[in-house]
Amino acid sequence: MSEPAALPLALTLGEPAGIGPELTIQVWHRRAELRLPAFYLIADPEFVARRARLLDLDIPVSVVTSAQAGETFEHALPVVPLDILANAAPGKPDASSAPAAIASIRRAVADILAGKAAAVVTNPVAKNVLYRSGFAEPGHTEFLARLVHEATGKPARPVMMLWSPELAVVPVTIHLPFKEVVTQLSSELVVETGRIVARDLTARFGISHPRIVVAGLNPHAGEQGALGGEDASIVAPAVKRLRAEGIDAIGPLPADTLFHARARAGYDVALCMYHDQALIPIKTLAFDHAVNVTLGLPFVRTSPDHGTAFDIAGKGTADPTSLIAALTLAARLSAAAPALVPAK
Repeated sequence: MSEPAALPLALTLGEPAGIGPELTIQVWHRRAELRLPAFYLIADPEFVARRARLLDLDIPVSVVTSAQAGETFEHALPVVPLDILANAAPGKPDASSAPAAIASIRRAVADILAGKAAAVVTNPVAKNVLYRSGFAEPGHTEFLARLVHEATGKPARPVMMLWSPELAVVPVTIHLPFKEVVTQLSSELVVETGRIVARDLTARFGISHPRIVVAGLNPHAGEQGALGGEDASIVAPAVKRLRAEGIDAIGPLPADTLFHARARAGYDVALCMYHDQALIPIKTLAFDHAVNVTLGLPFVRTSPDHGTAFDIAGKGTADPTSLIAALTLAARLSAAAPALVPAK
């Protein structure tokens, strides 16, 4: 008996006026060369066809159900249609942008929770466009967690990890003004984040004993209190608790010496205390091919590590490398562990 075909990946539209739609079209056009896993785009089919014509790419667009996507992928770009039309021109988000982007995310989550997709890959959205439409969540990741809670009744605690072959980083606090980092940072938050990271690195990435290095908040990890007491009062106790639970965590260590090649060889992921402490090193080392991976969800979600790039949208010059990496990693991770229970 032949093996059942692997489920396709559900790829969201993202911001219609951004580069996501054209990158999707470009990578499908190169599907054989890139040996990509099968995916389907959740979007307005006419919008996709218009964007392809704008790029001078003569590609067939096939309106499908998620069940038909795998068999369609080789000869046409499978598009699961939305009832909401997208009209935005490249670089010019309009009133259709946010409803189309949100509807695409909702459908992707519904599909994967129904067992119709292997993983969710999200094209980038523009938060300011979503906010103007009344979008209530801080960002993409929090919206995914809310959809999971609504559908399953189980809370999900999402954790953002930026992954590349060179480096993986997790910011414990994310989109906060720097002056609010200290007020939001707590030992409990560090511990909770570390637990989810350790669990998902084992379940998804196949690392039996993940090595987690924890960066200090202050320069020189506080210099024994001379440069701030938070590392001794918040970070160090959290590391101690993680170790007591059997998690291989060390720290707090000075962030300025954590990211050179010899240091990176000693750990699997760096837990960082704030956004830029994590994102500056990975974007320096892997700007074009890093992938945003959401841990803590009951399914795999990846995303390119770039934004909507309105300034170059529609010009055909955007680099698809990060989307290719996101699709490839999503297929790999979902094959390793198709289902997880949300963190409680």
